[in-house]
Amino acid sequence: ILGTETSSKYEIKNHLGQRVYFAVEENDCFDRNLCSPLRAFTIRIADNTGREVITVSRPLRCNSCWFPCFLQELEVQSPPGTIAGYVVQNWDPFLPKFTIKNESKEDVLKIIGPCATCGCFEDVDFEVKALNEMSTIGKISKYWSGFVNNVFTNTANFGIQVPVDLDVRIKAVMIGACFLIDLMFFEHSLDAL
Repeated sequence: ILGTETSSKYEIKNHLGQRVYFAVEENDCFDRNLCSPLRAFTIRIADNTGREVITVSRPLRCNSCWFPCFLQELEVQSPPGTIAGYVVQNWDPFLPKFTIKNESKEDVLKIIGPCATCGCFEDVDFEVKALNEMSTIGKISKYWSGFVNNVFTNTANFGIQVPVDLDVRIKAVMIGACFLIDLMFFEHSLDAL
């Protein structure tokens, strides 16, 4: 109602719909309201006992394909204090592209999104691909949740599908990639209404 951004809170559920983690964004009011989707943040992810298991950190970065030397990057730690990997935006004039890197900053996977991410009346899929970008091994999807929910709230539902045998640290990095995709392409403010 007031048009101000509040700290985001998330529930992370398994494929049965059971909550396995909850996450809280940490940053200050200035960042949330002035920088909105570009804001720097730390997201702390805890299990159901309240023990922090993953930390996702993103510095303030550019969100334009016209500034290829200052693109998005975030770091994922799991457990907190131990780097699990990174999500790095790749420059492309037409498609959203990211590289998933391990703790040594070696490329592991690619994520390629669609040319248009508006998702009007349908899900939006970001394909998780092997390094050669030829074979698709999974996806990060933003699910269509209805006109009223998509236009008048910041509530969104995402799904991550990756191979079961994927390294657990890279799975943690994929959760970080989902947060980054949400903020870059789907975060909006009610100020524009």
